[in-house]
Amino acid sequence: MGKLDGKVALVTGSGRGIGREIALKLATEGASVVVNDLDADPARETVAAVEAIGAKAVAVPGSVTAPGFAEQFVQAGVDAFGGLDIIVNNAGFTWDSVIQKMTDEQWDTIIDVHLAAPFRILRAAQPVISGLVKEARQAGTPVPCRKVVNISSVAGTGGNVGQSNYSAAKSGVLGLTKTLAKEWGRYNVTVNAVAFGLIRTRLTESPAGGGGSIDVAGKQIKVGVNPDLLTAMEAGIPLGRAGTTAEAAGAVYLLCSPESDYVSAQTLICGGGFNF
Repeated sequence: MGKLDGKVALVTGSGRGIGREIALKLATEGASVVVNDLDADPARETVAAVEAIGAKAVAVPGSVTAPGFAEQFVQAGVDAFGGLDIIVNNAGFTWDSVIQKMTDEQWDTIIDVHLAAPFRILRAAQPVISGLVKEARQAGTPVPCRKVVNISSVAGTGGNVGQSNYSAAKSGVLGLTKTLAKEWGRYNVTVNAVAFGLIRTRLTESPAGGGGSIDVAGKQIKVGVNPDLLTAMEAGIPLGRAGTTAEAAGAVYLLCSPESDYVSAQTLICGGGFNF
């Protein structure tokens, strides 16, 4: 018996990296998972990995910023598994520049994916959650504790050079989190955030020789951290190293577990002791 048996979890950006680990962690504890990735193949691969451990999953590929995506994503959980219990707003990437070189497109894109998309998903989820709560109360059954975990960053709690767009979006996530905790407490929903420090993913790892990039909706976005800089960054972390994707997923799971049912409106920093 898992601690999340019977729960339905929605996880954006769960085809790769931290999101994939979150989906697998929740599934290991018994949750059925709605998987999302910008690309269909990674989403399907995560679904297969979830099914391989004996849990259930469906894929909803596509951009979290696309018109109508939020409603489609939420409805997929209802249609496939009959409910909605956990939402993890994880999808995102960085597109860095110092402010004098940052374009409107860079600013708008990052704000849209990291802040506007979670807002739209939570807005789309409200009627579903409200309806489920109303049904339970009318039936005289206990209203289960539902969970929202929004992913932020230490860049959102303390800022970071070259990331005015990302830092602003991740700071905005914290305001959204605190507001929804107040609005949704009456539904027995806890709303918290996890702010990641340095976690090793494809967005931080540079290929040999540098110059790594990823394709995001036709845009080539530079990724990766210079190995020497990465080593210097790790030296500033009290634990002396970057975190793993499994450790990042574990922090999210803490706020999805029954043990956190009376924890809401909080920001958990998962950074190995590093904090601005």
